Order: sequence, then C-alpha cells, then structure tokens
Amino acid sequence: MLWVESYKKKCVSAEEAVSAVKSGDRIYISGNAATPFILINALAARRDELEDVEINHVLLLGEDALAAPGTEGHFRHNSLFVGPAERAAINEGRADYVPVFLSEIPALFTCGVIPLDAALIHTSPPDEHGFLSFGVECIATKAAAESARIVIAQVNDRMPRTLGDSFIHVSRVHRIVEISETLPELERKGFTEVEQRIAEHVAELVEDGATLQMGIGGIPDAVLAALKGKHDLGIHTEMVSDGVVEGIELGFITNGLKTLHPGKVIATFVLGSRRLYDYVDNNPYFEIHPCNYTNDPFVIAKNDKMVAINSAIEVDMTGQVCADSVGTKIYSGFGGQVDFIRGAAYSKGGKPIIALPSTAKNDTLSRVVPMLKQGAGVVTSRADVHYVVTEFGSADLHGRNLRQRAEALIAIAHPKFRDELRYHARQQKWL
Repeated sequence: MLWVESYKKKCVSAEEAVSAVKSGDRIYISGNAATPFILINALAARRDELEDVEINHVLLLGEDALAAPGTEGHFRHNSLFVGPAERAAINEGRADYVPVFLSEIPALFTCGVIPLDAALIHTSPPDEHGFLSFGVECIATKAAAESARIVIAQVNDRMPRTLGDSFIHVSRVHRIVEISETLPELERKGFTEVEQRIAEHVAELVEDGATLQMGIGGIPDAVLAALKGKHDLGIHTEMVSDGVVEGIELGFITNGLKTLHPGKVIATFVLGSRRLYDYVDNNPYFEIHPCNYTNDPFVIAKNDKMVAINSAIEVDMTGQVCADSVGTKIYSGFGGQVDFIRGAAYSKGGKPIIALPSTAKNDTLSRVVPMLKQGAGVVTSRADVHYVVTEFGSADLHGRNLRQRAEALIAIAHPKFRDELRYHARQQKWL
C-alpha cells in the first residue's frame, strides 16, 4: 500500500496544483461531465501572471472562465470539438478550432503532433490498488494523461468508477485536489412530433439484433422510444445517455447478440442524470474506452448489423453533409460522425444513417438544400452517405447517381420546398 502515502503527499489546494502551469504551456482539460471546474477556475484566477497558455480540449460544459473576454493573450483555446462555452471566442478570432475525427484525437497527443505540458483531469477516488477511474469521460483524457509532462487530478468522491480501459495509477499523477462535488447533469427535454416521425422512419431500418450508436437529444430519445418493440439490441457508441439505461431496463437492449463485446455496453463517455451516473458506477455491464478504440471504424465494423445514427445542419442534393458549421461560422465539430458512418458502412448488414428535421427556423428554411451554404464544411462526404432520414421518410443514396440522389432527397424534403429544389436540380441538369 505504498501508493497511499504517495497519494497523501500529492494532495494540495487547487491554487497550488495549477501553479505547475507556466506561460507558454500547452495543456489538456478533460470535458463533458468530467470538466474540472475547480481547476479551471483556479487557473483562470492566475490570468494576469500567465501568457500564451494553449488550452486543448474536446467538449467543455458550463461557463468557461478561460474563454471569457479579457483572457486574450493569457489563454487561447485550441478546440478539438466546439461547444457553447467557446463558440463565440472561436468565431470572434479569440480561439482556434481543429477539424479532426474523434478517433484520431488521442494520437495527436501520443505522437507529439500536439505536445502537452500538463493535463488537468477529473477522476474517481483510487481503488484499493491505487487506480483512479476517468469516470464519466475517457475520450482522449487517457492519452493526454499518458503524454503530458505533469498530470493534475481533481479527485471527486462523487465521480463514478467506470470500468474498461479507463484508469490511471496514482503513481502517474503529480498533483491531486480532493473535492466532493455533484457532476453536471443534462436535462432531458423530451421530443417533438417531428422528431417522433423521424424516429419512426429510423426504427424501420433497425433490425432485431442490431448494434446501435446514437447521441443525445430529441431525435436519439425518440429513436429509443420507437425501438421498444425490437429485440436483443446492442450498444457500441460514443455516449451513453439515460435512454440506454431505460432500454436495458425495458429489455429490448440486451447486448446478447453483439459480435464484438457481447453482453457489454461500449462507450467513451457518459452524460445524463445522476441516476445514470449511479447506474454505471462500478457496473461491469458497461465498459468505457478511449475514443481511438470506440470510434475506430475498423473496430466499429466488427459489430454485425451496426446502425449509426447521426444528425446534420444541412444536406445538399448530392448527399454532402454539413455538421460542424453554419456557413463560415463554426458551430460544433467533426466528432465521431464520420468514424461511425464509415464503421457502419463496413459492418456486415450495417446501416449508416443521417437523421435530421427537414426544416429549421419554424419551417422557413429547408435543411435539404441545392448546395451547402458558402463556406460550409463537408463533414461527411457524398460517397460516405447511405441513408438520409427526415420526418417525411428515408432516402437510400448508396450507389445512386446524382439524378437519383436528387429525386430521393427531394421526396423527403418539406413539401413547401420541393418545387424550389426541383428547379435547382433541373438547372444543374440532374433532372
């Protein structure tokens, strides 16, 4: 039990812990419900004594004191996925955005493309062997902690101990800040009639025994509700939400027929309610792995009947998918969409699905468009797209030519925009 004495010696205040960060350092901060707010705020309090500190992260929750106006020259975000906390800073030129597949982020640290001086992480207390669990978020935190020169851990007795490949030993940590704080929870807002209709079309594509990937929000919640009549579904995904637990309790998610990790839910982070966090705590039914494993398309493809359900901001009539920007304005990131779309495409019996409402802004804008907005980025290419689903049906684009794609997408666009879309398709000589 030598690690116990070492652990005690490493326990310091948050202010002392972040004093290890120096001007010019490149640091990584864990995110989602594992965002280490106490360490972030302690670091922000040192603003005036620090310059040019680069903050690397995926999705941070809550208010971000390191991206607030006035932090210019002191801290600069290098966002690998963009959320509300730093969206304004990026579009105002006060922060940076890296377009990257989620599966490739850990290698940016381990291969030195983004060398790290420090990693600020959020963990569970150590087990009897001295291992801290990354809890509700692994993603790239494990790679960052293994690559950084200094590891600073916010150890929270309310952080679930998740199992899988999601641990770091006390001996690998340099400074520890013990806290007892509830984790951020994500409120479920239910789903709309449009989202329910989308879900019904998606459910028609899901066979018994399929393995699913989906995120959180109205459409995923509606899909899970629409799948209640299915049997022996499995989960291999980025994120586990409350809906997955409900599916397990109702019996239609069993993971029993999975061809990879049968009997297990595989994910890289957990986000939802306190009940969800308690459910996954020390539960061997769940395995949390780094995203270079969960999101590796070749690993995903080992799941037969893999169904990947992702969304988009807009889709053009050739099948190009924009999911990270509104025109030139960055909105989110690549995330794992392409990882899972490609993994599902190579799965035996797999189905990659892009699901989105047909309109935005109270039916004033079509999300099936003649061409993407000027400056919009293509996240998923037209060659990667198979199924596109709206509340008006599903379009199978795989192997279809441009004329057939235009016809199929117009058929699932909102009726008020179909004539306009046909006009543009004729102008392009597709119809």
